[in-house]
Amino acid sequence: MKRILGITTLALMALLAFSGAALAHFQMIYTPEAAMAKGGTIPLDLVFTHPFEAGHTMDMGQPQQFFVVHKGKKTDLLKTLKPMEWTSLTNKGKAFETTYKLRGMGDWIFVLEPEPYYESKEDCYIQQITKLVVNVAGMPTDWDKELGLPAEIVPLDKPYALWTGNVFRGVVKSSGKPVPFAELEVEYLNHPPVPGKKMFQKKAMAEAPQDAFVTMTIKADANGAFTYALPKAGWWGFCALGVGPEDKYKGKENSQDAVIWVKAVDMK
Repeated sequence: MKRILGITTLALMALLAFSGAALAHFQMIYTPEAAMAKGGTIPLDLVFTHPFEAGHTMDMGQPQQFFVVHKGKKTDLLKTLKPMEWTSLTNKGKAFETTYKLRGMGDWIFVLEPEPYYESKEDCYIQQITKLVVNVAGMPTDWDKELGLPAEIVPLDKPYALWTGNVFRGVVKSSGKPVPFAELEVEYLNHPPVPGKKMFQKKAMAEAPQDAFVTMTIKADANGAFTYALPKAGWWGFCALGVGPEDKYKGKENSQDAVIWVKAVDMK
């Protein structure tokens, strides 16, 4: 019971970090395409921001881990990261970039464990452990693998093979154990990055009629599982709030969140 109460407290803390739902934090690992017809070198941008409004971009510290898993093999990519400056619609923030060459067929799971971010308004830290799955040639290999992360969303549907209108399902886990009734925030990447420019495009893809539609909140069931229908093509971020066990960092509260990005594609 103590563990469940701690998770609930951290989830509420993360939700209340800002007065409006429109200001939800999301750690991104961005690349243009999730389903590749063939291998090749892809760009990867690591940005901590507010994706629906392309709002304030937070300064990232040096990541603790960045790696990729392919056919069960883990490869450390931390030393490949290069600092950069990312431009949102309101400011510029410290971020990281790299490239990676996809060789052969199958799934590549990219995982980022960032340095916890200090949120001065709430005097607490936020650490969003983030996953992105990229596939080559349609051959499934690793997409549903649990990686044993402190905070993790394990997909029940291929994150890269979703038509617009499909549902995406996942299970929220904390150190391998499902988190009952975990609270998740969902946001659409409403201002896609401009290719090669390290910035969000100014034009929005959709308009929210009210703040509740900017950052949507859903809850997992008693087994930690959730379902969400994807109404528009593009990238969608799912963030399970405060589910990780590391609830302290440098003597302050730490919300250890689990994030996964999925992409919906229109049928033509």
